[in-house]
Amino acid sequence: MQLTPVDSKPRAWRWYHKVGMLVAAAVSFEVGLFLIIFPWLEIWPQNYFASIAPQWERYWVSPYFRGAVSGVGLVNVLIALSEVMSLRRWSHDQR
Repeated sequence: MQLTPVDSKPRAWRWYHKVGMLVAAAVSFEVGLFLIIFPWLEIWPQNYFASIAPQWERYWVSPYFRGAVSGVGLVNVLIALSEVMSLRRWSHDQR
């Protein structure tokens, strides 16, 4: 059995990789902002998911549940910011 040598040079990243990362970060950021803000609006209890199981309304309007949803949004925003920062570092390494 003969082993083939591993290519040691770094992977060549193209412009569309950067654009894809930026689009993914933008979507993650927008979803995060939506999840942070929307649970605290007056329209929150009047959506499709709340109408599926009316007996769960007390959980749906609970500030604890709203805070948990906002926490997921905050995680999305942090992921988006870390992606942008990694893209920025990656751009400096490619020069």
